[in-house]
Amino acid sequence: MYKLLCPDQVADSIGEIDIVSLADKGFKGVIIDLDNTIIPWAGSAMQPEIIQQLMHFRTQGFKMCLLSNNRPRRVQEIAASLGIPFVSKATKPLKRGFRQALELLKLPENQTVVIGDQLFTDVLGGNRLGMYTIWVMPLSTEEFIMTKAVRCLERIARAVLKINMDKSKDGR
Repeated sequence: MYKLLCPDQVADSIGEIDIVSLADKGFKGVIIDLDNTIIPWAGSAMQPEIIQQLMHFRTQGFKMCLLSNNRPRRVQEIAASLGIPFVSKATKPLKRGFRQALELLKLPENQTVVIGDQLFTDVLGGNRLGMYTIWVMPLSTEEFIMTKAVRCLERIARAVLKINMDKSKDGR
């Protein structure tokens, strides 16, 4: 269970991720969660530093894809503004959505990073396929009611697995 719930890396935000280090490790693509990872749950505008970081991924040669459990219209609007493909209604942590994103990126699992704010959807789903996972703190405390309930389980999992924001599988 530890391997499935423990991220490879943790960060306070997507802006703290060392993109050059990921490229040096051979990663070529990134699957990114939408809500509370790059945009607040009820919001429609990305913070400038997040847009800048996403553009940095692009300038470093990374392919990107949004992967969200949210409805198609919302995900499509954000993906279109970034000029990247998307998978909506992904049913994370099930493998189907992650596999669809990999097909859109035309990359294998071992060359792809998953970035998201939830252990039980983003990290668990990415780890189930053997991808490198990065868990970021949510952008907002405003969330879907079910997500709020799952956050309670996340706190318990963090305590049991001894996951904190300065530790991960690779000791970072």
